[in-house]
Amino acid sequence: MATVFQRLRSGWNAFMGRDPTEEKIQQFVQSGYAYSSRPDRFHGRLTSAKAVVAKVLNRIALDTAMIDVVHARVNEEGDYTETIKDGLNECLTLSANLDQTGMLFKQDAIQSMFDEGCIALVPINTSSDPTTDSDSYDILSMRVGRIESWYPTEVRVEVYNELNGKHEYLMMPKKAVAIVENPFYSVMNEPNSTLQNLLRTIQRLDAYNAQNVSGKLDLIIQLPYVIKSEQKRKEADNRRQDLIDQLTGSPLGVGYIDGTEKVVQLNRSLENNLWQQVKDLTTQLYNEFGLTQAIIDGTADEQTYINYFDHTISPICAALCDEMTRKFLSQTARTQGQRIVFFRDPFKLVPVSQLAEIADKMRRNEIMTANEIRSKIGLKPSKEQSATELRNPNLNKSTEEIKQDAGSLPDQNEHASGRGDLVDMVLNN
Repeated sequence: MATVFQRLRSGWNAFMGRDPTEEKIQQFVQSGYAYSSRPDRFHGRLTSAKAVVAKVLNRIALDTAMIDVVHARVNEEGDYTETIKDGLNECLTLSANLDQTGMLFKQDAIQSMFDEGCIALVPINTSSDPTTDSDSYDILSMRVGRIESWYPTEVRVEVYNELNGKHEYLMMPKKAVAIVENPFYSVMNEPNSTLQNLLRTIQRLDAYNAQNVSGKLDLIIQLPYVIKSEQKRKEADNRRQDLIDQLTGSPLGVGYIDGTEKVVQLNRSLENNLWQQVKDLTTQLYNEFGLTQAIIDGTADEQTYINYFDHTISPICAALCDEMTRKFLSQTARTQGQRIVFFRDPFKLVPVSQLAEIADKMRRNEIMTANEIRSKIGLKPSKEQSATELRNPNLNKSTEEIKQDAGSLPDQNEHASGRGDLVDMVLNN
């Protein structure tokens, strides 16, 4: 327990002793550039067409980023045995770099992959130089890079440099960076893919709507004479321009016409099928993604979410994990059973009404202990020894019960021995 004097001597306050002197301001200026928004993220050109599908892509990226990705060790059958606590695992689970947590790093990688079609996961701080022939190094931080140019054995990558606050270009060997391609590339990034056709159709629909609401009156003036000669056509043009000047020059937009003239108002424009095309392409895109409207608005049932994970989330996670396993783990490490694997928490999709039944099945089938189930639902672990035992409480006895039974066995043997002596004595008599 620190005394008052010790707290005053070693205490620190963020607002005391931090006057913005000229020397400190100059140090901040020399340390790098200042921005009003986060400079480490790639800000794509978000048009109105992309804004329509941005909510769908953001939902997929967020759901994928919530999946646990760890550096693990597996057995010969490929089953998970333990998590390896190293720098690479910390990048994937806790802190990927100075600006991003593990989850934000995964979300940034997936959203950039959707936008670019192919991205690079670049190791920034490592225990040794990854560009050399050595494959034994530990990754301490990494960032998402945009591939600018492709070469036979190298790539030119645009990466944010946290030392000076600028995006810079690096020439990196392909063996040292994880190049992840979008599993839905043919659906999203091909020139004639479903997503690109949808974006172009939405742009045409936006242009059409902007033209219809641009303030045009769409009027036709019927003049009291036939326009066949060049002279009459000039008179008609002058009459039209005169009416335009009246409407634009009046504060209230009021004009006049002759009693023999007639005005025809075009109430609506010609029909088009652009909106129907947008709906059809959206439905087709949902089907190719394995999405439903219930998943977007959060009302889907458990089976729908399972199909969504198997057909949409799982391929993206597999692409990330397979490429990081191939590039960030050496041949020796892979021989030892090291892998980058992903796990989905099944309890996230379980309603509260079914949680008790599922927990009972997990424990009776000796899949999870009581404390493991309690941790999944946010409860503190129990101190009872039976809560850490993997057993069926309805059939198998706990360790304490077995010890109690073992302690009572000698008494039963003594009673049994006593009864045996009594029987022998009766028979002998």
